[in-house]
Amino acid sequence: MSKKALRRKQVEEKTGRSTSWLYEAMAQGRFPRPIRDGRSVRWLESEVDEWLDNLVAERDRQQSEAACG
Repeated sequence: MSKKALRRKQVEEKTGRSTSWLYEAMAQGRFPRPIRDGRSVRWLESEVDEWLDNLVAERDRQQSEAACG
């Protein structure tokens, strides 16, 4: 399986979140941690995509519960 690594700016664009939000969320365990390559950091695109998928699933679960309740 091929893995793609994203730079911080790419992660910000993909998630719509700022650098400070990303690092705060990582510190709280709410966002995937990057991998280090020397001085640079990269996020695995698959992990960022999974994080986004989980947000959508949580939204859908909450909407479903609201419709049933």
